[in-house]
Amino acid sequence: MRFTNNHNGSILRKRNKELGVPELIAIALGGMVGGGIFTVLGISVSMIGVFTPIAIVIGGLIASLAAYSYVKLGVYYKDEGATYAFYKKTFPNSPFAASLIGWWVIFGYISTMALYAYTFASYAISGFDFADNVWLRKLVAGGVILTFALINIWSVKGMGKIEDLMVYTKLVILAIISFVLINNSQTSIPRLLENNGDTGVLSIFIVASLTFVAYEGFQLVINAVNEMDQPERNIPLAIYAAIFLAILIYFVISLGAILAIPFEDIIHSKEYALAAGTGKVLGHWGSDLVILGALLATSSAISGTLFGASRQVTVIAKDGFLPDFLARRINHIPVFAIIGMAVLAFLLVFAGNLELILEFGSVTFLLVSLLMAYANFKIRHLTDSSLTFTLLAFVGLLAGTALILYYELSTQPEQLIFIGGLYLGLTLGAWVYSRGRLHRRD
Repeated sequence: MRFTNNHNGSILRKRNKELGVPELIAIALGGMVGGGIFTVLGISVSMIGVFTPIAIVIGGLIASLAAYSYVKLGVYYKDEGATYAFYKKTFPNSPFAASLIGWWVIFGYISTMALYAYTFASYAISGFDFADNVWLRKLVAGGVILTFALINIWSVKGMGKIEDLMVYTKLVILAIISFVLINNSQTSIPRLLENNGDTGVLSIFIVASLTFVAYEGFQLVINAVNEMDQPERNIPLAIYAAIFLAILIYFVISLGAILAIPFEDIIHSKEYALAAGTGKVLGHWGSDLVILGALLATSSAISGTLFGASRQVTVIAKDGFLPDFLARRINHIPVFAIIGMAVLAFLLVFAGNLELILEFGSVTFLLVSLLMAYANFKIRHLTDSSLTFTLLAFVGLLAGTALILYYELSTQPEQLIFIGGLYLGLTLGAWVYSRGRLHRRD
């Protein structure tokens, strides 16, 4: 430890920062390269076929627009409350708005944890005869959530090192998978275009919007601001590097998949499409490698999401917008927030299905990112933000949200009603706690 003297002669103890740039990139990549490609691949191919890699890149560009506002606000405020804290500080006279965005973003994180856990379980049991047993899949998903909740409670530094190991190992595995798939191509892009040439541009942009949840996770870097050095440098460096790597990984894997695996195989086993398809093309060792990559990817995503979002929960609870006990920490670790998020993710796994969780997560983070773009626009002179990039982000995120809602209304109106019901419940909870906070002030 290093000690410094202030002007009164008292000794201030400077706490060592435990997370460096590799850990921060790992947290962001852990949050993004999780259920992402393993979950959206089957859904994307079923909708737009050969254009899946293009849609995935467009989704990454939308995520980059969203990241612009997060980076600017994160460097300006330097608050581990991130999304919630940025909105609360930008609009200090609107407690309901602060409470609402807090509830939305936390339950968005919970839905992505459920998505990652569901994907982990699907791949973990994909090689067994009971691979299609839904309840066993959900039980395995609950077990992996519990495991990483305990790891996050155990140690910040321990979590960081485990996250490093999982993330960088899975990147090597995913690179190998991509190389092998492309080398074992069964067709070509021109031949695929002959059979998929009638796909509309609107469908490509709808899929790009649906894949936005695959890039959710970059903002988890900001939640670790108290555990990092030089946030002005490390926040943008970690976030933009992680998004670039995620786009590259998703593009190459999706390209390899559509070239090597017949579309019908990808669509038929969409919960574990990559493993099932690769197994048929490359044999047992190929599917085993994909399964290992999927397990590492989803594990690190659960861990990274739980780490960052639990710290945001404590900030929201401390302000009175969530139950008070969630603000308590033990040895600087938000134990009760971690447990609370793990329990709710476990319940969502048991209550929901893959597509519902995916679409709820994408809509939630598009809406929240849209609000962040608006907040950055309001104080752009303070955050030193470009008006052009800020407006471009706002328009892009608004269009993505509208496209998902249009898709749901056109194809699955009953699912849109269910998602609307979830938002109504979250909004009601946010309103109750915002009113309670006002009463406590009085």
